[in-house]
Amino acid sequence: MADEGTTVIGYKTRGGQSGGGGGSQGPTAYERAKAVGAITENDRKTAAGHNKGHAGPEHGHLAKLDRENEVAPPSKVAPSVGKAIAQARQDKSLTQKELGTKINEKPQVVAEYESGKAIPNQVILGKLERALGIKLRGKDIGSPLGGPKKK
Repeated sequence: MADEGTTVIGYKTRGGQSGGGGGSQGPTAYERAKAVGAITENDRKTAAGHNKGHAGPEHGHLAKLDRENEVAPPSKVAPSVGKAIAQARQDKSLTQKELGTKINEKPQVVAEYESGKAIPNQVILGKLERALGIKLRGKDIGSPLGGPKKK
């Protein structure tokens, strides 16, 4: 009824396509990759239903590499800074709570800086410097804070 290579309406098959391994539709992507040699029969079976990134013996090796390249923990406040804060606070006869209120921080923050457990925050160090009137950054930690030079 119909010539080879034309589509006939009303019939379930279409003509004109080259036959392959996948029936009248042609070879599937898997069959093409297998023919080229990109994958083997075992690749499809081992990765079925699993995340390929977590399968295989390389996972242990990658975890070991991650442990070797871990980032060092952040530095803490130097003990000399904590001692300078405590000394200046006591000289001004302030409690940790009063100093914290004065700089709008919690008393625990002041305690952490004095004990040397805090991670340095330049904003908080600046507030402490102004409230206590001493230098806490750079050279001469604990020396009086000099205001702006007058002309």
